[in-house]
Amino acid sequence: MTTQAEIVWRHRTWQSRVRQRKTMTLVRRFALAGATMLGLLAASSGVAWAQQYPTRPIKLIVPFGAGGAVDVVARIIGNDVSKRLGQPVIVDNKTGAGGNIAASFVAKSDPDGYTFLMGSTGNSVNSSLYSNLNYNPDKDLAPVVLVGQVPTVLLAHPSVPANTVSELIALAKASPDKLNFASGGSGTTEHLAAEMFNGRAGTRIKHIPYRGGAPAMNDLLGGQVQLFFTNQLNALPYLKAGTLKAIGMASTERSAALPNVPTFIEQGMPDFVVSVWWGIFGPANMPAAVTTRFNQAVNAALKSPEVTAKLESVGATALGGTPEQFNAFYAKESSKWGTVVRVGKIKPD
Repeated sequence: MTTQAEIVWRHRTWQSRVRQRKTMTLVRRFALAGATMLGLLAASSGVAWAQQYPTRPIKLIVPFGAGGAVDVVARIIGNDVSKRLGQPVIVDNKTGAGGNIAASFVAKSDPDGYTFLMGSTGNSVNSSLYSNLNYNPDKDLAPVVLVGQVPTVLLAHPSVPANTVSELIALAKASPDKLNFASGGSGTTEHLAAEMFNGRAGTRIKHIPYRGGAPAMNDLLGGQVQLFFTNQLNALPYLKAGTLKAIGMASTERSAALPNVPTFIEQGMPDFVVSVWWGIFGPANMPAAVTTRFNQAVNAALKSPEVTAKLESVGATALGGTPEQFNAFYAKESSKWGTVVRVGKIKPD
């Protein structure tokens, strides 16, 4: 039989448990309210900070020397963006190691929106081409915006008895190892385009690497080499002068600058697209609001008639778009060139 003392003890125990439940419920409610308030404060603080950004000069790191295509495009974009953001955009050339010195510098910089990389096609190649990088090109750099691109054209010395892709393939198969491709060095876009051509066409055209595109072009003009994949900007003066001829344009459609040059796709080589492109990367883990703001500033620049005209003057097409679109484009480029590097067993110089 339950005693009066036991009844009183059980009643007090029950009341204590009820009080504990109520206390825990209140604690949870206060914690949830506090977390919500902190989130709102953080969000409002982030928005306010992004609205104030930038408050000091921004560095745009270029992996190649002054005067080259990447440098020229970086300065065109940087000058316009600096006006839109109200802060100088300083172009800083950090050359060497196929662009990896500049890329590593940006990858290891503070992700605060004050250091960006003007990347190019080489960035989508390096993760496959180099095995001992001190950064991860696919994880340590964040695509911000795709700036523009210029198509690649296959040039031939006038002495080459072929004027079309099919004629070139027939010539190469009839005379194995007698034709050669020049390039600015092993692992360059020029080299990879030639290797992709050999793979798609089933040819064995020999690769002759040079220390840069300029000496390769000089020997092409002199007839020491027969073929050279290069960007349209480099090709235009020689095609207009008639000192070299074009076999095909490695783009999805004909170029307005060279309307009489058919694409490789038109000539029966599906999906043979090789472009020299430029895009801006930042360090991984940049605040989303800052990435968006810089992306918007570059997109606005790319839509301005002045910037568009300047890019067209160097044979380039303005692109733009979201970080997500650039990321998808970059992933596709990396996959394409990674396959070419692996199949061709290509090693850097």
